[in-house]
Amino acid sequence: MIGYTSLGTNDLASAANFYDTLFSLLGGKRVFEFEDFVVWGKDDSEPKFSIHLPYDKNTATVGNGVMVALTAESKILVKSVYETAISMGATCEGRPGYRMDGFYSAYFRDLDGNKLNVHVFE
Repeated sequence: MIGYTSLGTNDLASAANFYDTLFSLLGGKRVFEFEDFVVWGKDDSEPKFSIHLPYDKNTATVGNGVMVALTAESKILVKSVYETAISMGATCEGRPGYRMDGFYSAYFRDLDGNKLNVHVFE
């Protein structure tokens, strides 16, 4: 159902480095790269994630209530992605833990302030 998600950035190089590191932990890699955006994925059959410099050339801003959720394969991987993001300058929005039965997740904001979640269903 979802083809890809896009988040804006004001520093494409820094954001691309940030996401290269996180997606390498989750088994993703760059699948497209252009002057103004970068796209990651696992393969052609799965949804993609992208970051973009805004098309209108204005400053990228954070959407109120917007969040992208990333799927992990284990609690250990949730913790690893979260800790890696924080070590690279992300800000905490909720440390790793259970939010409800069977749903283990962590929340953080990337270098541009975009909110992300990494989670696993057990």
